[in-house]
Amino acid sequence: MTNAIRVLREHRVAWTDHPYAYEERGGTAVSARELRVDEHACIKTLIMEDDAKRPMVVLMHGDREVSTKNLARAIGVKSVQPCAPDVADRHSGYQVGGTSPFGTRRAMPIYVQRTIADLRYLYVNGGRRGYLVGMPPAELIRVLRPILVDIATAF
Repeated sequence: MTNAIRVLREHRVAWTDHPYAYEERGGTAVSARELRVDEHACIKTLIMEDDAKRPMVVLMHGDREVSTKNLARAIGVKSVQPCAPDVADRHSGYQVGGTSPFGTRRAMPIYVQRTIADLRYLYVNGGRRGYLVGMPPAELIRVLRPILVDIATAF
């Protein structure tokens, strides 16, 4: 059982399990293909940091990129960039490729692309590589209490 699942149980979230064959560097394209769902509903969990090295969790549609300029502007910092994988692992307590927004090692601000809330159902990492959990967006928002932002850009 992952920390993410412990958090979901603690908050009485009704989720669905979606294991799949993980592929190194496959990302949400692989999970969407394996689960036969729209990549837009597969949500990637990114660990980023601002110019002062303060970490944050950013959730984005699988078929979109984060505009770090728009994110920096939205949160009032000079810049935002992805953490190096080993740094992301230390902040989250998860291995890159298996990072869940639920049950991170340290509390960090969580920013969610606003349009994720409009999905009917989403799939997000359950705390290990090759494992997503599905739920209505309202449940993710209820448990995480994120800040909704407009930071998506097309590939």
